[in-house]
Amino acid sequence: MDGNGRWAKQKGGLRIFGHQNAITAVRETVEAAAEAGVRYLTLYAFSTENWSRPAHEVMALMQLLVHTIRKETPTLLKNNIRLQAIGQIENLPASCQKELAEAIELTKSGSGTTLLLALSYSGRWDLTQATKRMAIEVAAGRLHPENITENTVAGFLSTAGIPDPELLIRTSGEQRISNFLLWQLAYTELFITDLLWPDFRREHFYEALRAYQQRERRFGKTSEQLTVS
Repeated sequence: MDGNGRWAKQKGGLRIFGHQNAITAVRETVEAAAEAGVRYLTLYAFSTENWSRPAHEVMALMQLLVHTIRKETPTLLKNNIRLQAIGQIENLPASCQKELAEAIELTKSGSGTTLLLALSYSGRWDLTQATKRMAIEVAAGRLHPENITENTVAGFLSTAGIPDPELLIRTSGEQRISNFLLWQLAYTELFITDLLWPDFRREHFYEALRAYQQRERRFGKTSEQLTVS
């Protein structure tokens, strides 16, 4: 979800003004995903690199996060959405951790879309922590190096048990994935729009889904192999 700061600058406001107006985009996207039957929706809300931003902006973002989680929990319940989170959650302020934990507990029985918030997350961190955990298992004799497969690695990532993304939507026109789900995005289709995130709405989400439906996902095979019954 990129472009909040540039959107605010275009409007003559501070960066936090863009973050505040991005909430509508989040709400519409989450509701559209639920309506479309999307099983998993991951929002890259705050990266580990974002901690290096000006302290006042980070603090404002954390306060906004707490307020938004508290305010939007009833909407999640109404839409049968289950909330989960990945990342270094322990690095968030205590108030954020509390609101997040409460929302996760309240929505745990949701059987529709699972909304995954990536907070204080980076793909490199995810791979690093997975490697450390595997090393501990190997040292303890519970895991043998020769038995490590791609499925083994996936099982130690923060997204264990969650399917790899089929579609990545990148706003603001940037041509990069910004350290997001590096392992999981290996065969993900990309949809890049020039829209800044605060302007993103459900019709744009549906546009991305329609574009995805026109793609041929070959996973290294040829088109002819896919048509063989």
